[in-house]
Amino acid sequence: MHDPAANYFNCTERERAIFEAGIKLGTVYHQYVGVPINLSNLNSLENAIRESVMVQPFVQSAEVSIDPEMVKKRQGIYKYITLSGEMLKVKLSIKYGREEVVARLEYIPEMDYPLMHLDG
Repeated sequence: MHDPAANYFNCTERERAIFEAGIKLGTVYHQYVGVPINLSNLNSLENAIRESVMVQPFVQSAEVSIDPEMVKKRQGIYKYITLSGEMLKVKLSIKYGREEVVARLEYIPEMDYPLMHLDG
């Protein structure tokens, strides 16, 4: 794929793939955290997040899941809650040039934090 922005990046193909992965994970987190959810809309929201990521440049694959047990536990009197980072699990494969990286967003219990990191 021809990249018209390539001249604006002074980095390797791997560094660019990592940059793109960070942009995509940050977008997922900041766009969707706070969305109202309950058990009835988990699958449609997972699909919407996945599909929104898949249209972005350099994305090879995307997997998105929302922990239904957390949703069940936290539902209040109105039977919905808002999506939080610890409920999300996202795995992206990003390919730029000849380089491919796998990046994740997942809750790390020992850190008590939804961490964005590289898998490989």
